[in-house]
Amino acid sequence: MGAGAPSNVATDTWAVVVAAGDGARFGGRKQFADVAGRPVVAMSVQAARSVASGVVLVVPSSSTETEIDSFSAQCTLCADDQIVRGGSTRAASVRAGLEAVPADIAFVVVHDAARPLASPRLFEAVIRAVRDGADAAVPGLRVADTLKRVDADLVVSTVSRDDLVSVQTPQAFRAEVLRRAHAGQTEATDDAALVESLGATVRVVPGETSNLKLTDPGDLRVIEALASQLVR
Repeated sequence: MGAGAPSNVATDTWAVVVAAGDGARFGGRKQFADVAGRPVVAMSVQAARSVASGVVLVVPSSSTETEIDSFSAQCTLCADDQIVRGGSTRAASVRAGLEAVPADIAFVVVHDAARPLASPRLFEAVIRAVRDGADAAVPGLRVADTLKRVDADLVVSTVSRDDLVSVQTPQAFRAEVLRRAHAGQTEATDDAALVESLGATVRVVPGETSNLKLTDPGDLRVIEALASQLVR
């Protein structure tokens, strides 16, 4: 690993970058695919580094020691950073990452490695919202499409989209709140849902349309095209 973390970020913030999936729909570990010669996961770690003095990279549970050494080199991890093996679910993988975050850290940002185009500005926005008093902050985009509730292939009703947003990562949290939310070993599709269950305050900041999630092989071409256009 490298010598140390950058000196221009807050020492009270760490990031957990979740790269533990097996990529069943993608046909392989999508988080380690290349975008313009760089692994997707390395791009996500670099963006997280803009606000975090330490990074925990959560890798697939089946990762070998040789693979872990390779991941560390690819992501240019620093001396205090950690690589841990994830669990069988996303929530279990986040919990594995949280265990490696030092106990005295005040803020944790959780990011899916499969979103390599999240900008440093987006990381800063969610962290700022938590520093300003929220328990958690998530990026959200207004839903543009009409939404239908269906039963098999029959439309049951049309859902109002006026108060709906689609949520992305990175998501920022007060560390003690996130730890409490995960203490019950509960499952959820994102960490904000667990925090919501505590009755905690979750603020929404504007998301980024370019912050796409790599899901299918076709997404890789779109992300590569966007990466070439974005000024980071």
